[in-house]
Order: sequence, then C-alpha cells, then structure tokens
Amino acid sequence: MQWTLVVPLKPLAQAKSRLADTADDGLRPDLALAFAQDTVAAALACPAVGDVAVVTDDARAGRELAALGAAIIPDEPGGGLNAALAHATRVVRSARPARAVAALNADLPALRPLELSRVLEAAAEFPRAFLPDAAAIGTTLLAAAAGRELRPAFGADSRARHRASGAVELPLAAVDSVRQDVDTGEDLRSALALGVGPHTAAAAARLLIPGQ
Repeated sequence: MQWTLVVPLKPLAQAKSRLADTADDGLRPDLALAFAQDTVAAALACPAVGDVAVVTDDARAGRELAALGAAIIPDEPGGGLNAALAHATRVVRSARPARAVAALNADLPALRPLELSRVLEAAAEFPRAFLPDAAAIGTTLLAAAAGRELRPAFGADSRARHRASGAVELPLAAVDSVRQDVDTGEDLRSALALGVGPHTAAAAARLLIPGQ
C-alpha cells in the first residue's frame, strides 16, 4: 500500500515557542524549519510513502520543502491545525481518491524511514489508527484507509481524543523515531540522542545543549 502523508506546519515565526528556554527568537524559526526538512526527507525515503503534502502558508518553508520533493498546500481555511489537515486531505484525495492518507507531525527530526514503514504497515490493518507520542499524551501520526475520513483531533490530550473518536492505538515497540516529536528542550535532547537528520544537526550545533 502506498500512502500520502499530510504534514502541517505553522508559520515559522510562530513555531516552537516552548523551546524559548533552549533557543532564542532568532533561532527557533530555523529549528522549526530544520525539523520539518528532516521529517519530510525521511518520509519521502520511506518505501510505503507515495508522496508528501505539506500544509503551510509560510513562504520560506514552502520553498525549502518543495525543493525536497513535497507538494505544498496553502492553509486556506485558516481555522487551525485540524481544519488544515481536513482541508489538505480533501485536496490530495481529489487527485488520488483511492489513496490511504496519514497526518504526520512536522517535528520528528530523528525520523527513520523503516520505522515509519512499520507504523504505516500496522495502520493499514484498520480503518483509522494512530501512534501516540513519546510522552504518551499526544499523537504523532493519524492514519485513515482509502475511503475513510481522517477526522483529526490534534491538540491537548490528542491521544485520548483520537482513541475516543474510534481510531485504533497502535501498540508498537521500537519505533521511537516516529514517536519523538520536539516541543521542549528536553524533547530536543531526546531526539539528538536518537540521532537527528542533517538539517536539525546543523541547526542544533548553534545551541549549547549539555550532552550534545
């Protein structure tokens, strides 16, 4: 099965505010872009992924991620993350109505293509499925089979919200790179310990992170 991944990315100037204790205002947009670049590059290298669509209104991010091979979909609804994902899903399915679709966080800088492939293979067994994040509170991937609505419920406590919506939680081990999103300095240290992609490594080299 080939998947289309939909990756939402807010304007870089507004991204990663919880990294304020680790990166200053001038560096956080660069980090957010680097996370997205490494996420998209790894996703495109995954054998189960047919294409990646990034939902963003940020011109710089759009240029850089398109250069990697992602399609760029403007965030036309402007109604927040879940509205953006629902809109993007409609757009990609207008071209490929039989394609399974998964929403993937843009802040997975340690993402491994083969681990992502394992997650998508497991998700293919269900109409809707999701993978919780490393903190076991949020969600890093939400998948919907062909013909099924994605019904995203990202935000606070999204693990519980996706479970309540009827999506199946995937009980997978050894897929840490697909779980490790980055919101805080501690998250970034955990991602660096897993091994991040080249864009994040270069951006993080500008930070003073113990143990880096």
